[in-house]
Amino acid sequence: MSGKFYNIFVKRLIDLIVAVSAFIILFPLFIIMTILLAIFNGGTPFFFQRRPGKNGQIFKVVKYKTMNDKKDAEGNLLSDAERLTSVGKFVRKTSLDELPQLLNVIMGDMSLIGPRPLLPEYLPLYNVEQARRHDVRPGITGWAQVNGRNAISWQQKFAYDVYYVENISAALDLKILYLTFTKVAKSEGINADNVATAEKFTGN
Repeated sequence: MSGKFYNIFVKRLIDLIVAVSAFIILFPLFIIMTILLAIFNGGTPFFFQRRPGKNGQIFKVVKYKTMNDKKDAEGNLLSDAERLTSVGKFVRKTSLDELPQLLNVIMGDMSLIGPRPLLPEYLPLYNVEQARRHDVRPGITGWAQVNGRNAISWQQKFAYDVYYVENISAALDLKILYLTFTKVAKSEGINADNVATAEKFTGN
């Protein structure tokens, strides 16, 4: 099966079947996580963010909220590390914060596997090669995630994203899926040293 045929005719069908099946099977876990995060986050278990999808089209991605909204004396939000709750830390470590994105996959905004959807403010900062990451649907996991996630540089991430776009195939998706499960089990590459989230991309 050619990569082009797979990408155009097969990948979306697999995404839909797997995402719907996973959502049904994991529904009890969704309920438990929602209740726990609602308690620890003061009633806000989810958050929505505008992200660019295929061809740069903006959509709203849904994730579990792993940080509270605590502020300092001046009314400014505390650092990400200070706002990361104990439950949120576990949810992020196990990548359970990504589970609600199954709904994005079902709606067609995302794929199970593809470049991670980043911030809209990054769009004008990409060079021509890096912008190719938007030639396909963004994914819950991807080639960059199994090769370092937040522990590698932006340039490395984008190089992995473009590699995926150029080499998309059923075999590569299966490899990424397998590596995702092994990485999550070992909690590898979740964050860069001493930070709760990756640093912002500021351009080349």
